[in-house]
Amino acid sequence: MPTLQAEPIVYVVDDDVSVRESLKSFLETAGLCVHPFTSAWDFLASPHPQVPGCLVLDVSLPDLNGLELQQRIAGDRADLPIVFITGCGDVPMTVRAMKAGAIEFLTKPLDTDALLRAVTDAIELSRRALADAAEASSIHRSYATLSRRERQVMALVVSGLLNKQVASELSISEITVKAHRGKVMHKMGARSLADLFSMALVLKLHQSPAPPDAPAY
Repeated sequence: MPTLQAEPIVYVVDDDVSVRESLKSFLETAGLCVHPFTSAWDFLASPHPQVPGCLVLDVSLPDLNGLELQQRIAGDRADLPIVFITGCGDVPMTVRAMKAGAIEFLTKPLDTDALLRAVTDAIELSRRALADAAEASSIHRSYATLSRRERQVMALVVSGLLNKQVASELSISEITVKAHRGKVMHKMGARSLADLFSMALVLKLHQSPAPPDAPAY
């Protein structure tokens, strides 16, 4: 489970010992926890707790380069923004990295102010991503508690149908629909229909273009 209040971790991956140690010293002086690595493989082999953080990554690494590492972790650690650093960057390389989700591409010798801004921004993005993931997980857990009928009612409600239309669709009474709807709102922790619409988006339930404040009946 993500731990949003934990101390952020900045992972630094650079095969140049002088650059690596310099970055570690600078970032620690700025009050950040730093985990340095000499290669992409070393980084991949180490445990990475789900806490806010970012990856400061050299492009030109031996065996597995920075862009290849970016591809490898893209699906698993979307909550770990990447700040690329390089001594020989070019436009196509920069474009490729940014399109794949990097938040910054800095050239050596590094501007320390720009680096610290990028790392700070990356950590904030990481916090938001972890918070979104935790919220989505909570919504899915709540949805799992709904009965089959309650899921049917929820799907029809968020598609924009009125209670009487839901009743007709499911061949049940309108009173029964209202009872199921009340249970859905309670179990999902939805305070309003707008809340339920937002949750349906996370769950990828079908919705009509009806506005969230559509009439309840």
